[in-house]
Amino acid sequence: MTSAVSVRGLWKRFGQQVAVAGIDLELPAGKFIGLVGPNGAGKTTTLSMVTGLLRPDQGSVEIVGQDVWRDPVNVKARIGVLPEGLRLFERLSGRELLAYSGRLRGLPGAEVDRRAAQLLDVLDLAGAQHKLVVDYSTGMRKKIGLAAALLHNPEVLFLDEPFEGVDPVSAQTIRGVLERYTASGATVVFSSHVMELVESLCDWVAVMAAGRIRAHGPLDEVRGGAPSLQRAFLELVGAQGQNTGANLDWLGGGAR
Repeated sequence: MTSAVSVRGLWKRFGQQVAVAGIDLELPAGKFIGLVGPNGAGKTTTLSMVTGLLRPDQGSVEIVGQDVWRDPVNVKARIGVLPEGLRLFERLSGRELLAYSGRLRGLPGAEVDRRAAQLLDVLDLAGAQHKLVVDYSTGMRKKIGLAAALLHNPEVLFLDEPFEGVDPVSAQTIRGVLERYTASGATVVFSSHVMELVESLCDWVAVMAAGRIRAHGPLDEVRGGAPSLQRAFLELVGAQGQNTGANLDWLGGGAR
C-alpha cells in the first residue's frame, strides 16, 4: 500500500522528559487516519515534527516521498495543517484571511476568490465572511482554519484535535467536508482522544501512549475482538481496572 507519511525512528526530548520515543509509522495514502492516545501521549509533538513545525532530536519523516526536513518548502506546499491552539490573524475578516492565505500559497487572485467563496459557503461561514476573526466563536475559528488549510488543495491534511470545543452542528459540517476530501483520494491524519469519534470516522488507526506506538493498522484490526475501540484502547494503554476513586470515601453523600 502506498504511504502518504513515513516516520522512522522519531525521537523528541524536552530536558529529561521523553515526549516521543523512537516511533516508526507508515500511514497509508487515501485514508482517514486517527492518531489516538490519552492526554500527554505525545500526539501533538509527533504531528508537530511530522509537519515540520518542530525539529526532531532524531529520526526522519517523509510525506508523499519527500523528506520534511531536507525539502521543507516542497513538502509544505503539498500539505495542509490545522494545529491545536491555532493562532489566526484576528484583525482580518474571514474572507480576508483566506485571501491572504491563498496569495501566500502563490495561487492566482481569481482562483483564491473562487475557492474561498466555495469553502465559506460549504462551511456555513458565508454570513460571517466580513466579520473579524477576533469575534468568531471556537467552532467558527476551527472552520476558518480548516478552510485556510484546504484552500491550496493539499495531498495530505493534518489536524490536531479538530473537534475540540466545537458544537455538534459545526462538528457535523467539518466532518462532511473531511469525508468528501478523503473520498477524492486525499489523506487526512487527525489526533484525538475521543474514541467514539475516531471509530465513526477513521478506517486506519495508530494508538499512542507514553511516547510510543502501541498498535496501528486498519480500525477492525486494532479493535480486535473488543466490542469497541474504547475498550481496545483502554487495554492497549494499560488503563483497564485503574483506581476510579475507591479511596474518596468523603466525596458525595452530603459529607463534610
